[in-house]
Amino acid sequence: MDENNNDASSSSIEDLYKIDVIPSELFFKFRKQIEGFRLGLNLEFFNLESNEYEAKMVLKPLSPERRWKFIYEPIHGDIRLLSKKIPITKYLNLQVGIGHSFHHNTIGWKWKLSTCLGGDGISQIRNKTAIGLFPGFDLRIGWRAEYVLPEIHGAVGTGEPVFDMNYGRLHASIDRVEAIVNM
Repeated sequence: MDENNNDASSSSIEDLYKIDVIPSELFFKFRKQIEGFRLGLNLEFFNLESNEYEAKMVLKPLSPERRWKFIYEPIHGDIRLLSKKIPITKYLNLQVGIGHSFHHNTIGWKWKLSTCLGGDGISQIRNKTAIGLFPGFDLRIGWRAEYVLPEIHGAVGTGEPVFDMNYGRLHASIDRVEAIVNM
């Protein structure tokens, strides 16, 4: 998404505003609560063209102050212990983890800074919206919107137009859909 005014004036409205409603990731999550813990089985499908998939088993405490979750990926032979996302500021989170790969016989750790805002010169919002369809079954939709806000500008005596407008841009997409079954 380029902020060039010449592109905005030569592009049609359909080129400037695009909304993708076909998700690139589908998740089926089965969850069971067992004595203060949640045990989950996640079936994750990516890139519908190539039919990539993953399976994960997740164990985490149910308490509000939970600080960790344990993940086992049988296909990759990986186990991980991850911290919960630790808020550093209102919009910035840190997550750390340690893991072991049985296939590669290696142990390592990772860290990740994440935010719901950001982008490279483009404003971006990422979020998840949960919809409870009926007791024990929820849909969670992960969506993203990248945008450049419209702008009105002009000039006098500079050779530029007295009045001009950049129409802005919007690219919104549904990135993932999770069907969550609580047993």
